[in-house]
Amino acid sequence: MKTIRLKPAKERALDRRHPWVFSGAIAKGGGDPGETVRIEADDGHFLAWGAFSPSSQIRVRVWSFDESERIDADFFARRIARALAYRTRLAIPSDALRLVHGEADGLPGLIVDRYNDVLVAQFLSAGAERWRDVIVRALAAATGLERVFERSDASVRQREGLEGRSGWRLGSGPTEVAIVEHGWHLNVDVAEGHKTGYYLDQRDNRAIFRDWVRNGGIRTVLNGHAYTGGFAIAALAGGAAHVTSVDSSKPALERARRHIALNGFEDAAVEFVVADVNAGLRGYLVEGRSFDAIVLDPPKFAASAAHVERAARAYKDLNRRALKLLAPDGVLMTFSCSGAVDASLFHKIVASAGAEAGVDGYIARRLEAAPDHPTTLAFPEGEYLKGLIVIRR
Repeated sequence: MKTIRLKPAKERALDRRHPWVFSGAIAKGGGDPGETVRIEADDGHFLAWGAFSPSSQIRVRVWSFDESERIDADFFARRIARALAYRTRLAIPSDALRLVHGEADGLPGLIVDRYNDVLVAQFLSAGAERWRDVIVRALAAATGLERVFERSDASVRQREGLEGRSGWRLGSGPTEVAIVEHGWHLNVDVAEGHKTGYYLDQRDNRAIFRDWVRNGGIRTVLNGHAYTGGFAIAALAGGAAHVTSVDSSKPALERARRHIALNGFEDAAVEFVVADVNAGLRGYLVEGRSFDAIVLDPPKFAASAAHVERAARAYKDLNRRALKLLAPDGVLMTFSCSGAVDASLFHKIVASAGAEAGVDGYIARRLEAAPDHPTTLAFPEGEYLKGLIVIRR
C-alpha cells in the first residue's frame, strides 16, 4: 500500500472528516491514477484511505477514515447499500431519483441516478474510474436492475486526466425512458439530456412552484432556461393560463412541447421561444411586457472560485431584468447551481439586482436541491444548488 504524507498542520481538514486532500498539502508520496493510498499526518499517524489522482488539484479523495476498513468490492457494496437505504426514507414522488451523490454518500466522484428501470452512472474521479466495473456489478445487485448506462462525459473528468465516455455498461436497449414525477409524465433521453438526462435536483422545487401558482392566482409565467419544460408543466398544473418558455436549445423546447401534450395541456397555453434568455428578457422590457411569475434556472456560471466575480455580474444582470419584468406582487423563483457561489453571496447578488432595478421584495422562501441530493455536515461544498422565492413589493 502506497502512502501519502502530509505537511505539518495539513491534517486539520481530514480531522473534521472533509474528504479532499489538495496537492499543496502533500509533503511526499504518490500513486497511480485511482490507486488506493494510505494518508498520514506529518508524524506518521493514520488519517484516511483515499484514491490518488495525479492530474487533479484535489490530489486524493477519501474513501474511508476507518483504518481497519479495506477498500474492496465489499466496501462498495456496503456504501451503495447505505445510500439506497437513505433514499427509501424520503418518500420521493417519482420513479426517477438520485441513488448515489458522490462525497455525500462516501463515494467521491460517483453519481448514480435511477430513471424507472434504468440506472445512469457517472464516474467523475480517478478513484471511481478505477473501480468502475466493481461498482456497476454492485449497483445491479443492490437494485435488481439489469440496465446501466454510463454518462461519464462531463468536463470535470478532464481535470482527473480522464477522457469522456458514454454508453451501455450493462444491458442495452432504447435510451429514452418514461418517468413520472408528481403525477406528471416525462420522457428522458439518458444518452443526450443534460447531466444524466434530467434535472432531478429541481423535483421538489417544481412542486413548490406549482403550489405558488395555484395559491397566488398566477396567470402568466415566464420560464427562463426552460429546458424540457418541467417548470412549465408545474405552472400549468397550478392553473396558469399562459407560459412563455425561453431556451437557447431548439431540441429541448421541442421535447418540452411534447411534454405539454403528453400531460394533457393545450399547446396554445405555452409559447416556445428559442433565444438566449438574457436577450429575451431585454426584448420583453422593450416591448413593455410583464409577468405574474418568472423562473430563472440558468446553467452554472462559475466553474470554480476564480470565476465567481464574472458569474456574480451575470446573475445580477439576469435577475435585474427579471425583477423589472415582474408584475406588482409577482413571484420570482431564481436559482444558482454554481457551487462556488454560496447561498449568502447569491442573496447579496439578487439584492443588488433589486437595488439596480428599483425593486424591493419579500424573500418568501429559500430553496435547495431535493433531499436525494444531500449535503453533509463535513462537506458543505456539496451544497451547490440554492434558490430564492422573491415576492415583488
